[in-house]
Amino acid sequence: MASGIVTLITALLIAAIAAYFSIAGLMAIFSGAAIAVAVMAGSLELGKLVTASWLYRNWKETGWLLKSYLTVAVVVLMFITSLGIFGYLSKAHSDQSVISGGAVEQVALFDEKIKYQRELISTNQKVIAQMDDVVNQTLSRTTDAEGAERALQVRRSQSRDRQRLVAEISAAQTEIQKLNEQRAPLSVELKKVESEVGPIKYVAALIYGDNPEANLMERAVRWMIILLVVVFDPLAVALLIAANQSLRRQKELPKPDPVETETQPIVTPEAIEEQLEPVVDLDQKKRSPNYKSKFASLKKKITPNQKKS
Repeated sequence: MASGIVTLITALLIAAIAAYFSIAGLMAIFSGAAIAVAVMAGSLELGKLVTASWLYRNWKETGWLLKSYLTVAVVVLMFITSLGIFGYLSKAHSDQSVISGGAVEQVALFDEKIKYQRELISTNQKVIAQMDDVVNQTLSRTTDAEGAERALQVRRSQSRDRQRLVAEISAAQTEIQKLNEQRAPLSVELKKVESEVGPIKYVAALIYGDNPEANLMERAVRWMIILLVVVFDPLAVALLIAANQSLRRQKELPKPDPVETETQPIVTPEAIEEQLEPVVDLDQKKRSPNYKSKFASLKKKITPNQKKS
């Protein structure tokens, strides 16, 4: 009996959780009439469990037409429940993907801006290095004062361009610092999302190898959802039938016959006195004088022959 009750409670618990996921998923699919869909799905879930239990208990007594329809209805309702669960889990994953996708795009945008500023700094530094090469080449061609003067003139002619390039490098460095400050919160959020998506990556890596692509990760998630759907609601219905079977067998077991026990009489002081009363009366008679005289007279009447016999 205890095993059947535990099985029944487990079946109802799994069925209730499956119904919650299914109703939530159907409400997300038919969001235009969410309340009506919730009422309809809840009543169908209850009807499915009652129908499955009734079919098991009345399978032999039910006609084939009603039995066939109710069986098909239970299977179809299980399929609808599974679709609702699939919709709910898919929506949860897509919501997470939207959050992670937005964070990734924003971080990628900041990375592009930072990359542009760094390339600008690198380009300006190369131009300044080329200007230095021109000055050095001018200076290395001659060793007299005129050569040094020409190199100085070249450097003076570059002064305005040098100042502009240095200013652009400084502005780019300042812009990179600002971009990094703006990127930091998004980077923290992205790491949180990646930590949540981490198990999915491990599952995808287990199935498709290391460093799976995004589409392979989505495929791995889809297979996980399908596996959950396959075992969720069917398990609840199967456990409900198993609980009915256990309870029915328990009721059909023969009850043991009651054991007949001999009842012993209760010994009371009054009963003891009733049993001892004749013995006490006889003893008192033997001690009385009348009894002794009667016994002596009878003894004298006995003849010697009677004594010998």
